[in-house]
Amino acid sequence: QVQLVESGGGLVQPGGSLRLSCSASGRSTFTIYTMGWYRQSPGKQREVVAVVRSGEMPNYGDSVSGRFTVSTDNTKNTVSLQMSSLKPEDTAVYYCYVGAPCSDFVNTCDYWGQGTQVTVSS
Repeated sequence: QVQLVESGGGLVQPGGSLRLSCSASGRSTFTIYTMGWYRQSPGKQREVVAVVRSGEMPNYGDSVSGRFTVSTDNTKNTVSLQMSSLKPEDTAVYYCYVGAPCSDFVNTCDYWGQGTQVTVSS
């Protein structure tokens, strides 16, 4: 299993910046396949913000490409999201995501953080 602890988030003015961080722990962290961030606004489906598959370049959602940067530290099992040029439409609950082995170490499971609120408003 994997436990995820998020930090960051809060209130920021339009055009501002914010950084989210997520730390993963647990037995399954020895083999992490994917790390990244998703977000969900009220009344909308959860959408991908940025994901990084092991050994590949990051993939970004169209609405954040060029403004957000995701980074991972495989030695510490952390994933961070640097958000710049924030817009009111970026307001959402942001969830850390990890794809890693399930407790049976056979199947792959999706692990989610508890979510952190990001509000972009003047």
